[in-house]
Amino acid sequence: MSKELLREYIKQQNFTSANDILNGLKEMFRDVLQEALEAEMDEALGYGKYNTEEKAIDNSRNGYSKKTVKTELCPVEINIPRDRNGDFEPKIVPKHQRTVNGRVGHWIAYIPLYLWMLCTIR
Repeated sequence: MSKELLREYIKQQNFTSANDILNGLKEMFRDVLQEALEAEMDEALGYGKYNTEEKAIDNSRNGYSKKTVKTELCPVEINIPRDRNGDFEPKIVPKHQRTVNGRVGHWIAYIPLYLWMLCTIR
């Protein structure tokens, strides 16, 4: 990640304390985790959320279930996508799993992408 990108993100967030930074990381982690779950659902169904013309199966999205998972940073509330047939088995946060410790390092790799998205969208 470039220093310029990181500094732009810090400037936009206007952090005033280490707690602000921790809260920012928590939100970022939750957003990356949520998008990873959405991507898993897209892959499982074979089409994107709003691309129903590409739909080749009878199964479809059916809302979300809330779940709080414990991470190395802090508890994070996420929305687990559901499908109508109940076939969706998330791999990122498997069913009945409530902790993601040990996986934070894996997801830190996505933070530069998330920062880039934040800076270019705004």
